[in-house]
Amino acid sequence: MTSPSDLAKQQAFVQRTLEERNIRFVRLWFTDVLGFLKSVAIAPAELENAFAEGIGFDGSAIEGFARVTESDMLAKPDPASFSILPWRTEAPGAARMFCDITLPDGEPASVDPRRVLKQTLEKAAKLGYTCYTHPEIEFFLFKDEPQVGKEPVPVDSAGYFDHTPSVVGHDFRRQAITLLEAMGVSVEFSHHEGAPGQQEIDLRYADALSTADNIMTFRHVIKEVALDQGFYASFMPKPFTNHPGSAMHTHISLFDGEKNAFYEEGAPMQLSKVGRSFIAGIIKHAAEITAITNQWVNSYKRLSGGGEAPAYATWAQNDRNAMVRIPTYKPKKEASTRIEVRTPDSACNPYLAFAVIISAGLAGVEGKYELKENSNPAPLPTDLAEAITAMEKSELVKKTLGDDVFEYVLLNKRAEWDEYRKQVSAFELNRYLPVL
Repeated sequence: MTSPSDLAKQQAFVQRTLEERNIRFVRLWFTDVLGFLKSVAIAPAELENAFAEGIGFDGSAIEGFARVTESDMLAKPDPASFSILPWRTEAPGAARMFCDITLPDGEPASVDPRRVLKQTLEKAAKLGYTCYTHPEIEFFLFKDEPQVGKEPVPVDSAGYFDHTPSVVGHDFRRQAITLLEAMGVSVEFSHHEGAPGQQEIDLRYADALSTADNIMTFRHVIKEVALDQGFYASFMPKPFTNHPGSAMHTHISLFDGEKNAFYEEGAPMQLSKVGRSFIAGIIKHAAEITAITNQWVNSYKRLSGGGEAPAYATWAQNDRNAMVRIPTYKPKKEASTRIEVRTPDSACNPYLAFAVIISAGLAGVEGKYELKENSNPAPLPTDLAEAITAMEKSELVKKTLGDDVFEYVLLNKRAEWDEYRKQVSAFELNRYLPVL
C-alpha cells in the first residue's frame, strides 16, 4: 500500500509534469463492471481537488455501478498510473490516469472492478504473497469496420509467425508497441497468430493490478492505431467459424518477497507444493469462474471450437489443450517458474478475471488442495447458460466479487443469454429454410 508521503510525491510529480509538458487535458479512466473503458477529461487546475476529493459523476448511468437512489460517486485518480497520451502529438497535450471509485463519504465503491482486484491482492499479501501476471493478448485486424450481416474481412491471409512483405501487421504492431512503451507498458514480443488477420502481442510481467491497467490501455491503443491506419481491431473471442479464436493466455506466479513461491528445486517440473495447490484450486473452481473469464455468448464458440482452446478443467506441462499449462522450467532461472491459465479471452474484464483466478488459486493454497492426475476431468461450461448456473452456486466467486458485482454480473449475463437464445441464426436459415 502506498504511504502518504509517497502518494504526495507522486501527485507532485504529476502536477509538475503537466506544467512542464504543456498538458491541458487530463483524462480520468475507469471501467464498468463489464470491462468497458470510461473516461472524463478535466483541466490541470482541477487536479488538486481530484486527488483530494475525487470528481463526481452519476453512477446510475454506468453499467452495474449503482441504483438511481444511490447514484452519486467519485472518481479519484491514481497518480502512480499517470501517463502522457503519445498519439496526441499536437499542442496542447493530453494525459491519463486510472481511477479508484468511491462513495461520497470516501468509502471504496463495492462495484469498482479495480477495487475487487485490489481486495484479492490484499488477501494474497496477508498470506505473504505478491502476484505477478503476464498476458498473451490476441486480437483481429479487419480491413473495414464490420457491417451487420456481413462477415468481416481480415487484413491478410497469413498464418502463425508468418513474415511476408504483404502482411500489414508488421507496421501495425511496430506502431502499437511504440505507443504502448511510450505509455510505460512494456512489451515482451509480438507476432502474427494462426488465423488470417490475427495478431498477438505479449506484455511483460508486472504485478496483477498494473497488468490489468495495462490491458485496458492496450485495448485502447490497439483500436486507436487500427483507426489511424485505416483498419478495425476487434477483441471478439471468435469472429470466424473455421479459424481459432482470440485468447488471453495468462502466466501467473506468486512471490514471497524475492523468492518465487512456485519454485522448488528437485520437485517434479520444479513446481513447489504451493504451486501445485494453486493449480488444484483453479482446476477445482474452474467451472465457477468461467462466466467471468469468458463472459460473452461468443466466448463459448472459442472454448468449444478447438484451436488449442481448453474444453476441460485439466492441467499439463506440454498439452496446449489443457486449461492450466506448466511452461518448461528454465535452468538457473527459478524466477521464471510459473503457470499459464489458457481459458481467458481478450474480451474479458481483466480486473474481475484476475480476481477470480487468483482467488481460486489461493483457495487451493489455503486449503492445501492436492493436484490430481487428469483421470476424469470435468468439462468446462459449453455455453454461457452453463457458466451462469455454475457461477450462481459459487461461494468463492460471490465472496471475491462482493454481493453487488456478483448479482449484477448474473443479471446482465442472464439477459444476454435470453436475448441470444431467441435469435434465429444464419445457421438455422441456411440449413432449414431451403428444406422445411
